[in-house]
Amino acid sequence: MTSAVDHFTYGLITPLLAYVMSCIGSMLGLRLTAQAHASRGGARVRWLLGAAISIGGTGIWVMHFIAMMGFEVEGTQIKYDVWLTVASAMVAIVVVGTGLLLVSYGGGRLLALLGGGLLTGLGVASMHYLGMYAMNMSAHVSYDRITVAASVGIAVVAATVALWFTLRVKKPIWITAAALVMGVAVSGMHYTGMYAMHVSVDADPGMVPGADALDFLVPLMTVISLITLTMLLMVILSPSEEELHEDAELVAKLELRRRTAQQEQLTYPAPAPRHQPAPARRR
Repeated sequence: MTSAVDHFTYGLITPLLAYVMSCIGSMLGLRLTAQAHASRGGARVRWLLGAAISIGGTGIWVMHFIAMMGFEVEGTQIKYDVWLTVASAMVAIVVVGTGLLLVSYGGGRLLALLGGGLLTGLGVASMHYLGMYAMNMSAHVSYDRITVAASVGIAVVAATVALWFTLRVKKPIWITAAALVMGVAVSGMHYTGMYAMHVSVDADPGMVPGADALDFLVPLMTVISLITLTMLLMVILSPSEEELHEDAELVAKLELRRRTAQQEQLTYPAPAPRHQPAPARRR
């Protein structure tokens, strides 16, 4: 029989909270990429890794499963395959990290941006459908191909725009605006993909294997969110790109002043002290 699928079991709480978490993860990720562009060597890679965890972990994966908390199918339980769910988180982080590395070390070239956007978008869509495939229920699930294609297209466009933001957005006000746009794109991709799902509950539902969402997803999402908050504190305590630039300019000015003083000493050496005659002795 055809089931009654409800994407908003708890009303607007889950979509709004999912959108907020997506914006927070995106905002922190953009801030971390700005920090990465002001760094070199291993520090740059570490900041990009943090950005991948923020955008891929919190901005996309946590957003997805918060939204899934409001998903319900009448007539069957919904449980989650643990390993597939964890794998979906890893996929999100790895593909976002790969896209960031391609764009960051690609020198801002268009080919690197488009290639990174395509790879990241397809990876994000894969994470989304892998997370949906991780759901276990006594039902048959099918997908509308056109809607699935639309969700993948949204994912690729959103990923490309997000990577472009990482190259161009530096100031806090623009980072905030970009994060709001990224939150809309990620949420739009999620609910477009969910709309493509059609569920038919089995006439004789049996036992559903897997872990309950409250017992498994909530602790996992809490861990990723705590990691995000830790990185947020690291960013707050670290100097911004503008501060690093100002410090570099100050050091350069001091070095120029020191060299100028040395050059002046070589060009105009100080005069030797004059010899003073000894005073005559009195007889």
